[in-house]
Amino acid sequence: MKKRLTGIVCLFFCLLFVVFFPPAVQAGTGRAQLSSAVIEDFDYAWLKGYARQMAGTAYHETEVKLPKAVRNLSWDDYQQIRFDPKHALWAKDESLFRAEFFHLGLYFQKPVTIYELTAGKARKVPYYSDMFRYRKSGLNGESLDPDLGFAGFRLKYHTDWERDVAAFLGASYFRAVDRRMQYGLSARGLAIDTAVPGDEEFPTFTHFWLQSPGPGEGTVVVYALLDSPSAAGAYRFEITPGSTLHMKVDAAVYPRQEIQRLGIAPLTSMYMIGENSRRTDWDWRPEIHDSDGLAMHTGASEWIWRPLVNPRELRFNAYADSNPRGFGLIQRDRSFDHYQDNGVFYDKRPSLWVEPVGNWGKGAVQLVEIPTEDETFDNIVAFWHPAEPVEPGQELLYSYHLYWGNDAPGPAELARVTDTFTGLGGVIGQRRDYYSKRFVVDFKGGKLPMLGKDAEVRPVVTASAGRVELTSARPLKVTDGYRARFDLVPPDSSQTPINLRLYLQMHGQPLTETWIYQWTPPPPAQRQLHNPEP
Repeated sequence: MKKRLTGIVCLFFCLLFVVFFPPAVQAGTGRAQLSSAVIEDFDYAWLKGYARQMAGTAYHETEVKLPKAVRNLSWDDYQQIRFDPKHALWAKDESLFRAEFFHLGLYFQKPVTIYELTAGKARKVPYYSDMFRYRKSGLNGESLDPDLGFAGFRLKYHTDWERDVAAFLGASYFRAVDRRMQYGLSARGLAIDTAVPGDEEFPTFTHFWLQSPGPGEGTVVVYALLDSPSAAGAYRFEITPGSTLHMKVDAAVYPRQEIQRLGIAPLTSMYMIGENSRRTDWDWRPEIHDSDGLAMHTGASEWIWRPLVNPRELRFNAYADSNPRGFGLIQRDRSFDHYQDNGVFYDKRPSLWVEPVGNWGKGAVQLVEIPTEDETFDNIVAFWHPAEPVEPGQELLYSYHLYWGNDAPGPAELARVTDTFTGLGGVIGQRRDYYSKRFVVDFKGGKLPMLGKDAEVRPVVTASAGRVELTSARPLKVTDGYRARFDLVPPDSSQTPINLRLYLQMHGQPLTETWIYQWTPPPPAQRQLHNPEP
């Protein structure tokens, strides 16, 4: 279920170009009142109170009765539907933003309710068929229910009214772009039970409130109500487009029941083929991925780089930490030549960095890598999982910044990993008597360009199992960087994953961030030595 839904979201975005409502909510009355056309005295405190009240009641799945014609739209038919820009929210105002809406259909069959928020008063944005151009979709707009609703919305900025800068569509997914105006990975409001036995739960943003920006304001505020069988939540987004698009997120989560694996600030991406992971290398393009690594800045101030892989089977890793300073799914490789794709432009996909606000306590950055044989399926998930048990009746408050841009931050004095290569180990020109795996890691930046030819640079390599041999660190003149290499001999016939760590140091001081990796030795029958015939 998880793989199918995240893949649907990836596929879509890859090709997408008067009732008084008092602040005090009475138990059992909130759902009816939220359907009102006007809500007075709306603010974030009210929304948190409403979400808390929801969490104290049983979850009710909203029954959706979409017309058959909408429900059965094909991909091609759905692509024919276009929003008419003249009906955009704030199109007639002196605003730097406009909001446009997505039509229901195809994979997006749950209506969301959208309000415009002005001076604390929220008015429901009504659906009407004139908002859309149906073209050759096969739909007759005049025959559709006037209360059909929307699937989500997108935001456009005054610098380019043709292309959007952010979009919220499907479950609690949302995306944004940087100056390159190219979508890539997604974020979510909340992850519940990702990669645990049984089905993953996908909380849904059911209602949005779009606050009208004042003239000349470069930030737009969006509120959202989240609902699911296990939790309810209230969210506030401050969205500021720019060379790096910035979102300030405030989240209040109210569990309905115990949650085994809660994911805060979840990120969802795709990794199919890369320089270090070529299990699915039948495509003509050298690399296919939205992100190529997980970056972490720990509470102890260590900078870590973990290259992503497309594993043979589901892989789960948890990196314990206390009060993390940041983490993100990053697209470091920006060379078009490495992708050769002038259709979806993987070299232009944004990275996404999460910067916590305040102390998040103990927990772990958790990474899930799912096997995929198709680039239209998101197979990478990363999030923060708190160590404390999640139980009903709690109020979990999290604030964080999201930076959609070229790369993650990092200290100027430390070099970064630029490339990771893997292959068969051994010494060229000599027969191999046993199987080993070669790892080659390139570093660039920091103090490396300053080092003289006699600098005593040493690779520090550790492995959780097996034997490390043939280690080296040598200047890489073409990049003004360094290349570290080592071989790993797996223990016996074991296929247990092996965890690796590497960094470069000089005189006992680190020169680089820490490279970490997890390698699963192949079955003994596949450990071919490839020695030349005599």
